[in-house]
Amino acid sequence: MNVELHRVWRETGTTVLLVTHSIAESVYLANRVIVLTQRPAVVKEVIEVDLPGERDYSATMARPEFATATAHIRDLLGAVTGHD
Repeated sequence: MNVELHRVWRETGTTVLLVTHSIAESVYLANRVIVLTQRPAVVKEVIEVDLPGERDYSATMARPEFATATAHIRDLLGAVTGHD
């Protein structure tokens, strides 16, 4: 589904807002990831995702930029494991 959603977004240029609890999914699909605080939710940080627009799923997951972005988001959320 992630690959198909990304394809539709690229082809239509439509703005998409996706709410997810998966850090990997957010970084794969997004140009920007917005991290919110706990309730009351306010924007904690806006992370610009530095990945090419054309994204192959496995190749994207292997990129250092992907690892950096996901690690930064985990740090912001105070995640203690590598699980999404």
